[in-house]
Amino acid sequence: MILIIGASGFLGREVTKLLLAKGEQVRLLARTPAKVEDLKQAGAEVIQGDLIDPTSLAQACKGTDRILAAAHSLLGKGRYKSEAVDDAGHRALIDAAKVAGVAHFVYISMLGVSLDHPFDFARRKYSIEEYLKASGLIYTILRPSWYMEQNVHLLNGKSILEKGKTSLLGKGTKLRNFVAAGDVAQFAVQALLDPKLKNRAIDIGGPQNATNDQVAQLYGNIAGVTPKINHMPPLIAKVMSLVLKPVQPGISRIMYLSSLPDDAFCETFDPTALLAEFPIHLTTLEEFIHEQVAQMKNV
Repeated sequence: MILIIGASGFLGREVTKLLLAKGEQVRLLARTPAKVEDLKQAGAEVIQGDLIDPTSLAQACKGTDRILAAAHSLLGKGRYKSEAVDDAGHRALIDAAKVAGVAHFVYISMLGVSLDHPFDFARRKYSIEEYLKASGLIYTILRPSWYMEQNVHLLNGKSILEKGKTSLLGKGTKLRNFVAAGDVAQFAVQALLDPKLKNRAIDIGGPQNATNDQVAQLYGNIAGVTPKINHMPPLIAKVMSLVLKPVQPGISRIMYLSSLPDDAFCETFDPTALLAEFPIHLTTLEEFIHEQVAQMKNV
């Protein structure tokens, strides 16, 4: 039995579908079971619970031999703030997995994490990596770059397709790497099924790097429109980060990240070494955007 935490997200949903197609037994821990009803209908077992409820974690881990931890609370607040979910909640999940005798724990981290990273979410991911390594569990750590579904489409291109314009935080000039969740899902499934990937950390990214401005222009070119691109200046983003921190810590976090200078930390990725070991097709930005444009036209 494979337990998936975060099955309602971009990655968890893709992994669940792939595993079910392979005939694997899959259990999902869901805060809101209705969000994964389609996966239940496809054959997954669903347990209600979440990462801030240790009792539900113990119940979900019982009888499972592999776990994929793909949930996060980057934008969370209140009871579900990042500290509660991404830190304490994941420590509790690792502890519950150890008690349950889980044979293999796959953790979704992020590209570039480090102890002194300027982004607190990345520091938190790094600390969980270290906690997992010290737990005694057999593990695989996957570190994807920014998901296309969220960072290319929802936060940029979707507005261009709907309104002909987009609003970007910061200058939009920093080179970043974006990866499709479906591509990361292939690595996650392989990590869960292939013993050769145990006790490894693997960096994952897409085939190209681009700025947010370049992404917006790609949407315009492919959709046949001239997008209007607005920017929130970094100084304003920094001020907004301070103002929002007490009430919207997740949005404050994104504002702070957008206020940092382009050279604050690296967000690019060279896929050469990854593809040499794992010769799969990585979705290009053009392929992804063509798909989003086609879906929009069919709505």
